[in-house]
Amino acid sequence: MTILPSRLAGALAATTFAIGIAQGAHAQPIADLSPYFTPATNAVATPDEDGFIRRWLVLEPIAKPNRTNQGFTRDYVRNALATALPDGLDRTLPRDGQTIHQNGAALQWHALDASLFDVKLFNVAQSLGKPTYGVIFWVTTVINADHDIADAHLAVGSNSASIWWFNGVETSGLYGDRRMVMDDVVSPRVTLRKGRNVLRGAVINGPGLSDFCVRFVDDAGVPIKALTITAR
Repeated sequence: MTILPSRLAGALAATTFAIGIAQGAHAQPIADLSPYFTPATNAVATPDEDGFIRRWLVLEPIAKPNRTNQGFTRDYVRNALATALPDGLDRTLPRDGQTIHQNGAALQWHALDASLFDVKLFNVAQSLGKPTYGVIFWVTTVINADHDIADAHLAVGSNSASIWWFNGVETSGLYGDRRMVMDDVVSPRVTLRKGRNVLRGAVINGPGLSDFCVRFVDDAGVPIKALTITAR
């Protein structure tokens, strides 16, 4: 899937002081992320008509120098993401506007609603004036179900490689310098529990563009849409 780079020149309108991973603040306004994103609101979000999840907390990209000779093998990706895991992210949900320190850089979380089914990470970084190549993006969201759904599968596509955790358990991995393809990898069965379910992912980008798409499907591949989505 070809993704055109954004022509928007966005920037943070103000700078926040760094705060601990367990603390939060309101995000500083982004000058302009349209047409690809709008700031998430308190209104209830639901999957789109095709079941894709569009509300996400996105961490500004973590710099990770590109590999020059071997590519995004399974071992490389797993090691790279493990060493770039923000402190506490596997235990605590981040907050919109929260700033953390990672690899010597102050990075902020942003609660965003994607305008399209594919979440264009490249354009987030570009609009914020952040590095766009040789980076790792962390994303998280909360999926709310009104009853247990036992025959769910996580269907993911990403550009480039990515790993996904559902309710703390690694569920899907996509490796290699790949283009984003809808439902590229479909997980084994997972249970969408009644109430809150936490989905977390990390996407590593090399020299090209970067985006992802995620939805839940049932055993027959039909999108599961009777869900609500919150940033926390």
